[in-house]
Amino acid sequence: MSVPTEIVDRQPRWILWWLRAAALYNVAWGAWAVLWPQAFWSLVGMQPPNYPFLWQCIGMIVGVYGVGYWIAGGNAARHWPIVLVGLLGKVFGPIGFVWACWVERQVPPHFGLTILTNDLVWWVPFAMILRYAYLADARNRRWVETQPQQIADLDAISTVRDHHGRTLAELSRGRDVLVVFLRHAGCTFCREALADLAKQQERLRGAGVAIALVSQSSDASMEKQCAQYGVRDAARFSDPQRVLYRAFELRRGTLSELFGPRLWIRGFSAGILAGHGIGALDGDGFQMPGAFLIRDGAIQRAFRHRDAADRPDYCELSLGAGETTA
Repeated sequence: MSVPTEIVDRQPRWILWWLRAAALYNVAWGAWAVLWPQAFWSLVGMQPPNYPFLWQCIGMIVGVYGVGYWIAGGNAARHWPIVLVGLLGKVFGPIGFVWACWVERQVPPHFGLTILTNDLVWWVPFAMILRYAYLADARNRRWVETQPQQIADLDAISTVRDHHGRTLAELSRGRDVLVVFLRHAGCTFCREALADLAKQQERLRGAGVAIALVSQSSDASMEKQCAQYGVRDAARFSDPQRVLYRAFELRRGTLSELFGPRLWIRGFSAGILAGHGIGALDGDGFQMPGAFLIRDGAIQRAFRHRDAADRPDYCELSLGAGETTA
């Protein structure tokens, strides 16, 4: 049985209508500024700028945001960065107006007539949309399949052997084994995963759960990293042909799953701030990771990453009660 990589989470209809309304408003306001660049200045009773094309450029930018809002309306959980950038603009815009009006004394108060419709009215719905996206992402990232399932290629777990010559079928006979797929030794997030396992291995060992690591890298590279992070007791499977990856139905990722904005932020946190660094590519860089609890050759629980930066709780995966939490 194949495990989906994303929860089917039906988006509330109000999100669609708010973002479509924002899209139409932005396109209309942008068209007004482009086609009639003098109209706004007449409305507020101010002298128009000497270079009307600058105001028209602002109108064009506002209109383009409308296209982004329309796209985000179809799946706010996926396109939340568009909503975030829009909300930031709607917050910083009024702040800039207050500064220019009451601190610098450069514009009169009635210059801010459009702030109500351009900015303030969208604060609450945009914030609620971002909250929905955050909770949906949290549910998806922590989602764990709890129904026992067959491994796609049973022969694979009986043929690929670890550094001691054991297969996964042999390791899991009559016991629980946490199988963690690490992509390759140069991956920052794989090093972070080893650090997480090192912190949780005593609890896992106490519960009778063995740890098996699968990587595309050579066993020499894996052995070095396991020693560095203190997980020497883990079984190491070097799988450069990705036989086990295919057997556990771990696919190749897309560009957004491997190089999206969230990964750059997480990569800086894990690689620089946490000191895990980054190494050379070793294997197929598009291979996605995952983690599985198996027993007697069958998957008991599974976590398939939505992107390379996902960070599962290995104790929750191995020892949890089987309930999905948000």
